Amino acid sequence: MSTPVPAAPKSGVREFTTRAVVLGGIITLVFTAANAYLGLKVGLTFATSIPAAVISMALLRYFANHSIIENNIVQTIASAAGTLSAIVFILPGLVMVGWWADFPYWTTMLVCLVGGVLGVMYSIPLRRALVTGSDLPFPEGVAAAEVLKVGDTVEGAQENKRGLRLIVLGSLASAGYALLAKMKIVAEGLSTTLRIGNGGTLFVPGLSFALIGVGHLVGVTVGFAMIVGLVISYFVLLPMWTSGDLPATGSITKVISTAFSTEVRLIGAGAIAIAAVWTLIKILGPVLRGIADSIASSRKRRGGELVDITERDMPFPYVATIVIASLVPIGVLLWMFTSGTALDGQAGGIITLSIVYILVLGLVVASVCGYMAGLIGASNSPVSGVGILVVLSAALLIRAVWGPSEGDIATALVAYTLFTAAIIFSIATISNDNLQDLKTGQLVGATPWKQQVALVIGVAFGSAIIPPVLDLLQSGFGFVGAPGAGDNALAAPQASLLSSLSKGVFGGDLDWGLIGLGALIGAVVIAIDEVLSRTSKFRLPPLAVGMGMYLPMSVTLMIPVGAVLGLVYNKWADRSASGEVAEGRKRLGTLLATGLIVGESLFGVIYAGIVVLADRAPGLPGIGGKEEPLALPFIGEGWLHWGEALGVVVFAATCAALYLRTKKIAAAA
Repeated sequence: MSTPVPAAPKSGVREFTTRAVVLGGIITLVFTAANAYLGLKVGLTFATSIPAAVISMALLRYFANHSIIENNIVQTIASAAGTLSAIVFILPGLVMVGWWADFPYWTTMLVCLVGGVLGVMYSIPLRRALVTGSDLPFPEGVAAAEVLKVGDTVEGAQENKRGLRLIVLGSLASAGYALLAKMKIVAEGLSTTLRIGNGGTLFVPGLSFALIGVGHLVGVTVGFAMIVGLVISYFVLLPMWTSGDLPATGSITKVISTAFSTEVRLIGAGAIAIAAVWTLIKILGPVLRGIADSIASSRKRRGGELVDITERDMPFPYVATIVIASLVPIGVLLWMFTSGTALDGQAGGIITLSIVYILVLGLVVASVCGYMAGLIGASNSPVSGVGILVVLSAALLIRAVWGPSEGDIATALVAYTLFTAAIIFSIATISNDNLQDLKTGQLVGATPWKQQVALVIGVAFGSAIIPPVLDLLQSGFGFVGAPGAGDNALAAPQASLLSSLSKGVFGGDLDWGLIGLGALIGAVVIAIDEVLSRTSKFRLPPLAVGMGMYLPMSVTLMIPVGAVLGLVYNKWADRSASGEVAEGRKRLGTLLATGLIVGESLFGVIYAGIVVLADRAPGLPGIGGKEEPLALPFIGEGWLHWGEALGVVVFAATCAALYLRTKKIAAAA
């Protein structure tokens, strides 16, 4: 059953205002930077709707005539911009393959802008298919709507104050631990190797409060699925693949790490790919019905028939015109990308193919990502899995049209494939978030077309901010696998994987057998999940299993820990209260988790600036060498194991203290 639509807001209530746009743009600065860092560090991003709504309500309450739907516009702008930063899942690949040395501002901005606007346009017909015409839960969209509804009351204003306090508390705690880790007082994670039979595996949990927060948000179902994927990779596949290859004595870490990065992760990629295909098959019917409904609504309005304000989308002719017009800047971007390269003067065929490919596949990935956001939330972003399909299919099509290649031409085609796929990535990231926002709007009585305009504005804000943030992170950390990357380089796991896949297709050395094995494992997981969905309340999301298989343990292990902490906290909320009081207590836990993510992520961006400053002003007092500018000079290698032990103690104690403090604040309320 579809969620009932609330009554339209009273006439004269302010919705789309200048102050809402300005406030949304300011919040954008924080969340876009935080999400960019988190995506490059751990390969995940988080939904920013709820914290944006809380901040908006806490500030707009000091202005006259503010309303719930005006606050909804603020969170719409901020969340759209923050989510667009998931473009970091692919653009750094151009640096990794040596094509770019940095991120050209106007080119990067336009890729994000054009793709993001297309994502908004594609999400308009999808709103009817997936938001109003389905029973998808849209967890973050519903939660944001509840936050807005509660915040619109006198009691809600007090809850907003408590929520803002918890965001700040979580941010300070996570940033504080990250600071101690950069000073080398505590460890950022643990690392050890294990022999299993004739093979071996790694045990490398990361000590990251951001991951605890992500786990709390995505929930125990996704957390358990990621553990299943982790077990498959680290305790089944990795020991099998390294069997007989480990030296009898000495370090075995390099052999095991290489096996994971070059072989096991490809198997995980195959599992993610088949999960993305299955998702598309399941939602194709509702998507087509949504397009038909959108066209029918436009005809009614043109015919003079009254359409409820909560059903007034941007008119379909406008949507179609914008989609078609966007093909011009896409063509110009692709032509400029090939100009002056080994492809110059010969790329007409692949540019034409790419334009059609972006237009058609953009709708496909928008549908897939929108469905996955509705099912499990935007925090567990599906764009990384869909991206594998996008890059592989683009590379195969371009290779088929161009023919065999080698040398400079092959390198240029690899870069061109990543650049083309980046535009589709922008579409995917925005549709992944937009439908959450439109669900929130549906529940609070917002006007869809105004919210859709706000989404475009959010895309514009995010597009302007992302290039300098990427440049700062590239200068401060670099990316693993890129030329000149140091020990502290950001993993950028998706960008690394996608660039490897593109190189493999054009180099002819991609191991399709490993991808096929991953697809087979993914098919088994899909079958299990389908059986579970029909026979029990439990689920095993295939995409989450695939992510657990191909992301490193330093990323995945703490997410289930955070999910368990969130589960325990929510069960306490249900036991200690009922109804709206219990839901209010759960929201405070959600805001603490958001603070954990924001604090560590923003510290990462600030730390990148410190690294850049240390490199350019090495004589500045208080700043050491470029590699570890905050490391205390008297802490040496002998402190390593003590730092790990102290890190575990401090990390666990801080987690306990934060959740106990949150329970105390919630109970007092």
